[in-house]
Amino acid sequence: MPQRLTDIDTWIFDLDNTLYPPSAQLFDLIDERMGAFIMRLLGVDAAEARRVQKRYFHDHGTTMAGLMRHHDVAPEDFLVDVHAIALDRIVPDPRLRAGLERLPGRRLVFTNADADYATRVLAARGIADLFDGICDIRVTRYTPKPDPAAYAMMVDHLGIDPVRSLFVEDMARNLPPAKALGMTTVWLDNGSESGHRDHLPEHVDFHASDIADWLDNLPTPWGIS
Repeated sequence: MPQRLTDIDTWIFDLDNTLYPPSAQLFDLIDERMGAFIMRLLGVDAAEARRVQKRYFHDHGTTMAGLMRHHDVAPEDFLVDVHAIALDRIVPDPRLRAGLERLPGRRLVFTNADADYATRVLAARGIADLFDGICDIRVTRYTPKPDPAAYAMMVDHLGIDPVRSLFVEDMARNLPPAKALGMTTVWLDNGSESGHRDHLPEHVDFHASDIADWLDNLPTPWGIS
């Protein structure tokens, strides 16, 4: 961890349930489309589709990774299908925007989703213009967090110095690989599904429950004085 937060010049954020709250239930829509995709693919009922979906999510980092490994699913077919959702459940958040604007250096997104969807979400939140780059699942060659290989590709793609970077993530299991690279880590413990899974306190530098609150309370010169 840097000696001071003022050493940070790169601020990396997960997307889903991080740059918008889980209470928006946006991911529920993606969940539904994943279930329907698996029902069609495997010819199973909704209960079996959900069992497969969650098992692959927990075992492989994403449902898509499991489907690719076990059923030879074409990743682009899956990505386009499950992210074809309306975004009217999320709205601009002026306080989040103000907090992000105060951060010095670059603001980046590291997501297991695709960049097209990520850009739509950032636009719906009114913060798309604040971000300098996105590392998505295509950049990582469909290798998802928390696979360390995805983080190595992210570092290379975005051209960051991990020791001068901070990573905010709602899934605790996605923090250890970032910490291993020397990043400062923030666990956004906001009630997202499976957010506590594989929580290891030694890999968490900051523990927050609301992203806007955390940004507001950063020390001067970024926080509200």
